Amino acid sequence: MKILLGSQSPRRKKLLEQLDIQFKTVTIECEENYPNAINPRDVAAYLSKKKSISYSDLNKDELLITADTVVIIQNEILNKPKDYNEAKEMLEKLSDKTHEVYTGVTLRSLAKQSTFSVQTYVELNELSDKDINYYISNFHPFDKAGSYGIQDWIGLSHISSIKGCYYNVMGLPTSMLYKRLKNILGRDV
Repeated sequence: MKILLGSQSPRRKKLLEQLDIQFKTVTIECEENYPNAINPRDVAAYLSKKKSISYSDLNKDELLITADTVVIIQNEILNKPKDYNEAKEMLEKLSDKTHEVYTGVTLRSLAKQSTFSVQTYVELNELSDKDINYYISNFHPFDKAGSYGIQDWIGLSHISSIKGCYYNVMGLPTSMLYKRLKNILGRDV
């Protein structure tokens, strides 16, 4: 079965490559909105499923992987920042606190569909204005939920602990994904 990745994220592509999975990337057009009444912890799974359903070119010998990652602090979802000021506001909210990162993943073939979500807790040390300005100016985290990448300078310098899957924070819970792919395919990936 051919594996398709419905994501333009360079981090997700790299993680699948590191798992030594052969795949092809496909583009999916999908508005990343969700109902206001949804529990914030369910948003990532909801959006991964929505992205999957938006892809209509799936063939019988293909398996599509879609994913979405959200950062939650005190029940507030921090999406990708629109600009410098929004990135700064997000990082100020995360400073010296523990937040949650959820990645929802949907695996879909024409025969079946499976969606799961993985949670990771991330504790960030206090960020000074100088730290925040340095990070945003040098690493441009505008394509990252919560305005940061754990693999970047901020992760190396300010993340004091994580509870859960590190790769989940990067955007793809690789261990759970690998296990689910083996179960769906009925063989090693």
